[in-house]
Amino acid sequence: MTVAVDLGTTRNGEPAELDLEELLSTRLLVQGNSGSGKSHLLRRLLERSAGHVQQAIIDPEGDFVTLAERYGHVVVDANRTPAELTRIANRIRQHRASVVLDLEGLDAEVQMHCSAAFLNGLFDADRAFWFPMLIAVDEAHLFAPSMSGEYSEEARKASLGAMTNLMCRGRKRGLAGVIATQRLAKLAKNVAAEASNFLMGRTFLDIDMARAADLLGMDRRAAERFRDLNTGEFVALGPALYRRPEQVRIGPTETRSKAGRPTLAPLPQLAPEDLADLVFTKSPEEEDAERRQARRGVPGFPPPPAAQPRPEAASPVVPTRAILERVSQSPSISEPVEEDDPRSTEERSAAVDAIFAEMLEDPEAAFRPVPVLYQEFLTHCRLKRISGAATDMTVFRRRLSLARAGIGEETDDPEWQAVIERASELPEEMQGVFMMLARAARDEAECPSDDALARAYGSHSPSRGRFLLSFMDERGLIKADRDFRGNRVVTIAGTDWRTKLPEVKLDSIDEARARRAARLARQSG
Repeated sequence: MTVAVDLGTTRNGEPAELDLEELLSTRLLVQGNSGSGKSHLLRRLLERSAGHVQQAIIDPEGDFVTLAERYGHVVVDANRTPAELTRIANRIRQHRASVVLDLEGLDAEVQMHCSAAFLNGLFDADRAFWFPMLIAVDEAHLFAPSMSGEYSEEARKASLGAMTNLMCRGRKRGLAGVIATQRLAKLAKNVAAEASNFLMGRTFLDIDMARAADLLGMDRRAAERFRDLNTGEFVALGPALYRRPEQVRIGPTETRSKAGRPTLAPLPQLAPEDLADLVFTKSPEEEDAERRQARRGVPGFPPPPAAQPRPEAASPVVPTRAILERVSQSPSISEPVEEDDPRSTEERSAAVDAIFAEMLEDPEAAFRPVPVLYQEFLTHCRLKRISGAATDMTVFRRRLSLARAGIGEETDDPEWQAVIERASELPEEMQGVFMMLARAARDEAECPSDDALARAYGSHSPSRGRFLLSFMDERGLIKADRDFRGNRVVTIAGTDWRTKLPEVKLDSIDEARARRAARLARQSG
């Protein structure tokens, strides 16, 4: 069944239609300067196709949340952790809900991380839920910038990777990207190049007009027409639109943006001296804020944290005991950071512990590099507004190893102190594996499998787990033995901690006896 989406009219007054089924296979790129009507075009397209296909809108300014009241879209507040957004995205595909991801009010880098987690969740959904879905991304150059600038390289790579997957590999998973940008020069080329349908609006820069004309197969003289387009007028081309460039005018929409177009309003009728008083007189809110800042310098109130000098040389080696003291005491969490924070010290510490637990619940966390997990931890802290929870990389790496091994209050135990001191003889990436073995031996549990050891190391290969055991055995940190059935037993050097053997089921014993009896009968016969 072919579904024609009514976009508006052509120059001849004929209906301008878009083939929705063809769009799901070929993707769409919308380009135009600010005020050219890109968001209006997206809104018209989403409204007219809402009853035919599942939709998701990446909304950096909160303009599309008004679709919820009229068309039943679910508004997803992006002020969540990346793991939460990924799980929500999986459920969205499972239940085929149309949603608006509201990124309004978040920092640019946080927006990039949140959109990447959301898109990756849609992309990685189970094959059984690969239903057709329209993914509209407004201001796409924010999420797929052509070059690194004011954003961190990690945020740019995460967001660009998710956008590239959407446009390059999303078709087989039922995802059809509809992206809008102010300038083609701002948008990454590998993202823009995957679109086969184009709607080019008003633009004035020569380089943008030349690139738009090149995409539409127009000569350089015809590119001048982009300067003459009015608001809401676009030149359309593509298999889902027209085989030749056709100018269309976008029709009206049933919903409106929260902000709307700017309109003139009368200026206040006040005397200049009254306006001067309003400008130079502090409001009660400002006075309260200044008092709170001043009180931080009064004895009895914590001073603002001092800036740490940038180290000129390599950081000195920190003793393990000192690191453990810093981890257990958590000075950055236990001391009050903001006077207005209603949470107690224990509540802030519990919030940070919950962040570590949530990060480790993700099965892919074991395979991410520690610097990536560290940046994810900082993102969690910003989203949960836990100021002062950030630590340096050395402390974070050690705390992550302790969390992976399930070691908490036992760090005050002298035996644990000795074991963790001994772990410092290993490379940092192996210390978490050693402490996992120590935890199993201390609890008299079965030795972790090769897969579990490799996963704790960040590898998918079981042979890596066997290598780690032999490496630690050769250095005298553990003693790895096997019983007559081939089951592994690990003893931690310097302690009486030892993993237990797997329990032998009675059925297995009976089967072994039966096989032995049958073998003896054959030999005697």
